[in-house]
Amino acid sequence: MDAAVRPRVGVVVDVGAPLSHAIIVSRELGIPCVVSVTDATRRIPDGAMVEVNGDTGTVTVLST
Repeated sequence: MDAAVRPRVGVVVDVGAPLSHAIIVSRELGIPCVVSVTDATRRIPDGAMVEVNGDTGTVTVLST
């Protein structure tokens, strides 16, 4: 599989703050995290491929 499309790890959280547990643990593990994504667990379908950009705070559904 091409490295550009290989599954990676990221965290998307419905509710959170800049110093939340999810952010701190993600930073320690070196994985992107975006918090306060309203209704993310309802809006992102199970099994969807998403792009999580922790620098800009964006989550993009690539495929469902």
